[in-house]
Amino acid sequence: METRTTRTTVTFAHPFRLKGVDGVHRAGAYAVDTDEDLIDGLSFLSWRRVATMIHLRSADGATEVHRLDPAELDAALRRDAEAASLAGAQPR
Repeated sequence: METRTTRTTVTFAHPFRLKGVDGVHRAGAYAVDTDEDLIDGLSFLSWRRVATMIHLRSADGATEVHRLDPAELDAALRRDAEAASLAGAQPR
């Protein structure tokens, strides 16, 4: 079976948490890898996501790779965007 990996970058404006990953992570840009397998037997190319991993920096500066549910990553990015929106709406 053929597998492809796509790397994207997500950016958090605020410290964040991810379900299933210990700790609070610093705001910043993080690499996200998505592995997909080619679905055989179709008359057209189609891919199925089989894994999503985020590269996080640990307290000592090392990079750790954590597998996560893509829905959890989307939820964390939504929470971050909502926090940024609220911060921008507050009077100075």
